[in-house]
Amino acid sequence: MRELAENLMTTTAALRRVVRRRVRDTLPHAPLRPAQIELLRVVEEHPGIGVAAAARALHLAGNSVSTLVNQLVEGGLLDRRIDPADRRAARLDLTGPARDRLANWRRTRTDFVASAIATLPAGDRGAIEAALPALGRLIAAIQEER
Repeated sequence: MRELAENLMTTTAALRRVVRRRVRDTLPHAPLRPAQIELLRVVEEHPGIGVAAAARALHLAGNSVSTLVNQLVEGGLLDRRIDPADRRAARLDLTGPARDRLANWRRTRTDFVASAIATLPAGDRGAIEAALPALGRLIAAIQEER
């Protein structure tokens, strides 16, 4: 099992890295760091989320997420507003440019990977498709294991 786990992690990390690099080269704007993208995704999934809740979702320290929030607010990608229920807390939302940027990034990434998948033999395409449900269950198992 350890060898399978190591091979899986090495392969998926390499896949993410090569796709990120290739897609980054085609986009018209400066690249975001992976942690910034992850924060934008959390805010996209949970509009109005607080900084502390975002930190918990990302498994990061609150001050690290605060730094990311400041960078993304400064870059015009996050709106930070005071929570009316607790004036000490902030609520986060994506800006229009952030929504556009995430959509463009997803579309470009999907098109790039789809193009590469199309070059593979049918058996490889089928194996990748067949592995997706098991990978989803693996993700769920890892999330539940705390």
